[in-house]
Amino acid sequence: MTCVILTYNEETHIERAIASVRGVADDILVIDSFSTDRTVTLAQAAGARVLQHAFVNHAAQFNWGLDNGDIRTSWIFRLDADEYIGADLASRMRDELAAMPSDVAGVLLSRRHIWMGRWVRHGGRYPLHMLRIWRNGQGRVENRWMDEHVIVEGGRTVHMQGEFADACERDITFFVTKHNGYATREAFEVLNTNYGLITLGAEDSDKLSRQAKMKRFIKKNIYSRIPFGIGPIFYFLFRYIVQLGFLDGRSGFIYHFMQGLWYRLLVESKVYEFELSLKDCPDNAARIARLQDLTGLRFMA
Repeated sequence: MTCVILTYNEETHIERAIASVRGVADDILVIDSFSTDRTVTLAQAAGARVLQHAFVNHAAQFNWGLDNGDIRTSWIFRLDADEYIGADLASRMRDELAAMPSDVAGVLLSRRHIWMGRWVRHGGRYPLHMLRIWRNGQGRVENRWMDEHVIVEGGRTVHMQGEFADACERDITFFVTKHNGYATREAFEVLNTNYGLITLGAEDSDKLSRQAKMKRFIKKNIYSRIPFGIGPIFYFLFRYIVQLGFLDGRSGFIYHFMQGLWYRLLVESKVYEFELSLKDCPDNAARIARLQDLTGLRFMA
């Protein structure tokens, strides 16, 4: 199995991520976006191969790695730099992947989120089913700017139990900065749907996990039609009360508020702000140019 990790200034996490897969991965490939800290040095010292490539978005970066990473193993595992796997999941990967039936193209894992050192068990945050392992040549990442998933072809998917965690050890300032960038990219996804700015390829929503498919359906067909500002409030209340997010304690309140209300409102605010700036644009070429000036991103198909 080859473990592929995308990085940019991840010296805080990269050694932990690599250590968690060292006993199960035959090859560890880091695709780095020209980090300015010790990420590359630490990754190489930990035994990973490192390639560097300019970052556009996560989907494009990962697919570049698939195309240029000289991956020769039968299975590929996508791991974020701030994620890790437990010994139980590593053992199952080692024992079960080699014996997996030939009609299985992908493997779903259940990710838990660790926030301020505590597992966020409620508010709909566990389990998050994610397709992260697939047969070489049978999977690619959707061509999207946000909320991209791995799509597999030519087989069914199965679920593998075991510890798989997202445990960022950076502070709230980092969270705010990172999610500000995420909100910009998600706002572009909304505007791209509204205006048809660039072609990202047909959605393969029927090939997503049931959970991902349901979330995308709700966001597209229900949430997006709720008046400005109302959706984030109801989403937070649904997570915090109906889905028992209040049981996650003080740190849980901070997380559910920031990720469930603040972030969703930030996305809606950016969409509103960008739309105001696009009013005098005569066509999509002008809209794309304006958005690139506003965001600093390169919007390309």
